[in-house]
Amino acid sequence: MSFEAEVSGTEPLLRVMSLHALEYCERLFYLEEVEEIRLADSSVYAGRAMHEELALEEGEERRSYTLSSTILGLTGKMDAMRHREGSWIPYEHKKGRPMRNEKGEPGAWPSDALQVGAYGMLLEEHLGKKIPEARIRYHAEGVTVSVPLDDTLRLAVRTAVERGRSLRTQKSRPPITEHEGRCIKCSLAPVCLPEEERLSKDENREPVRLFPAHVEGTTVHVVSHKARISKSGETIRIEGEEMEPRVFPVNEINSLVIHGYGQISTQALHFCASREIPIHWLSSGGTYIAGLTFGAGAVHRHLRQYAALTQPGVCLALARKTVLAKIEGQLRYLLRSTRQLTQKRESVRNSVQALRESLHGAAHSEGVEALRGMEGLAAKAYFESLPVLLPLAGEDFIPEGRNRRPPKDRFNALLSFGYSLLYRTVLESIIAVGLEPALGYYHTPRSTAHPLVLDLMELFRVSVWDIPLIGSINRKQWDPKSDFTITKEKVWLSETGRKKAIVLFERRLQESWKHPVTEYSLSYRRTIELEVRLLEKEWSGQPGLFAKSRLR
Repeated sequence: MSFEAEVSGTEPLLRVMSLHALEYCERLFYLEEVEEIRLADSSVYAGRAMHEELALEEGEERRSYTLSSTILGLTGKMDAMRHREGSWIPYEHKKGRPMRNEKGEPGAWPSDALQVGAYGMLLEEHLGKKIPEARIRYHAEGVTVSVPLDDTLRLAVRTAVERGRSLRTQKSRPPITEHEGRCIKCSLAPVCLPEEERLSKDENREPVRLFPAHVEGTTVHVVSHKARISKSGETIRIEGEEMEPRVFPVNEINSLVIHGYGQISTQALHFCASREIPIHWLSSGGTYIAGLTFGAGAVHRHLRQYAALTQPGVCLALARKTVLAKIEGQLRYLLRSTRQLTQKRESVRNSVQALRESLHGAAHSEGVEALRGMEGLAAKAYFESLPVLLPLAGEDFIPEGRNRRPPKDRFNALLSFGYSLLYRTVLESIIAVGLEPALGYYHTPRSTAHPLVLDLMELFRVSVWDIPLIGSINRKQWDPKSDFTITKEKVWLSETGRKKAIVLFERRLQESWKHPVTEYSLSYRRTIELEVRLLEKEWSGQPGLFAKSRLR
């Protein structure tokens, strides 16, 4: 397509702002414009606040217009335009500082010049008059820079538009930028994971920490069957019989989890949906029922995932990594828990040997079914050894292996309830990353659970729930009578038991640990999200870091 050709009516116009991202980093352009992932950090919010303040200024000279051109293939809203020396001049306002040459003279950054040049060309077409220049105001230094709208800049704008159109047709993300310093200031670094990608190419690299250590906001659990959840202004209000009303500001809520039969109003549902606050429903026994979740337009991410996970070789490789990580986690936990106790170590000798044999077998398995066999043998050995790790539990909490659907003893009731909480957390991370939870690589599809969630849960069962649960039982934090409801058919947690389990689980998610691969600290909740993003990199970026973390 030539530069002068008119854009097809079916092809969306490029945002002028996207040219700024394109010049800065093609990966950033792709994430924002193709995958529609846009995150605001403190710098972005500061820029918005500055523009809101400028919009309140009065005066006839200050005018802002939204302009579009099918010839240029662009649309955008100028910050301002002013009449100077017989011509209209487009203005852009930037929060930062100008670029300076060797003499210290201020100038425009290339990405800023490209953006304001595009506005000048749009204005030129709109007015039918030649625009000689554009200007950029850098507020950090109070400097205004002139940008000549010459042939060089016009060619740069047209070339950038062509490149943007080309990138929009790609199904794969462009490579990360070679300018590492740009990643530090990028709001999408937690999505792109450029430092982790560089680490996968150079294991000796010490990555710069760009991934947030903690998730903002809190998960609100509603346990009472008689609870009523409603909207009140900019808050979510929870009240009911025999409970004190609680009010949560919406900007402090990360997600809402309803256990059992608590009621939520249509207004509250609509409010949470508009603010993209996920809502999850669990049964009284902890079974995941349904969820109302949100995510950016993820068509390209789903296509890449489907293309990758319909290849048997890819699925086998990912399944092997997952099973190896799970078995090694079980083995390391047993060894760590019996390290200084000779009698205990002797008691789990057979289980340790079985886990080591399963680990070796999984590493050399040639199919998914063989992997499942090794995982099953390891699980049997692991659960048979758990009573040795519960010396202070008392007979009420000693399990006889693993049983579920329904659980037959208190320990397994606690284990299953915690795994349900873990299921919700992993599902939430998968949706946030933009993957399809129904398309997994290891577990077979079944109606009651998403395969990809079950796949990724295997990496966190021991570290996120088994370890804190066994510790809490040894500390005698559970009442065998009041915390459980027991029948001949099954055992499940009472309301007080569910509350204790939720507190234990949420505290574990907030705990920080040093990731053994990236070598930086982050919470377990963030660890789950990071692992999902590293999984996506197996087919959309640089593979190699997924499922490599281990218990120390």
